Amino acid sequence: MRLLTLAILTIVTVLETPSARAQTYDPNYPVCMQTYGLDGGYIDCGYISQGQCAQSASGRAAQCISNPFFGGGRVPGGPYERRHRRGY
Repeated sequence: MRLLTLAILTIVTVLETPSARAQTYDPNYPVCMQTYGLDGGYIDCGYISQGQCAQSASGRAAQCISNPFFGGGRVPGGPYERRHRRGY
């Protein structure tokens, strides 16, 4: 009887365990914005600097955080990505 009870308890526990969530951090960007709301929040990683994120977070219930999964590789740039070096 104990074995049957233990088996049923184990099955119920496994079935009620929530599924794992996918990674919400984009490893291509160093800064993320975490937004808070009544229906839940979300994390948007798509910022190349704290200043850019701060401008997007201004006036909202949000904060800028460092991306813990950023690999330190090359950050995607915008129109000013190419900078010419001056020869000396």
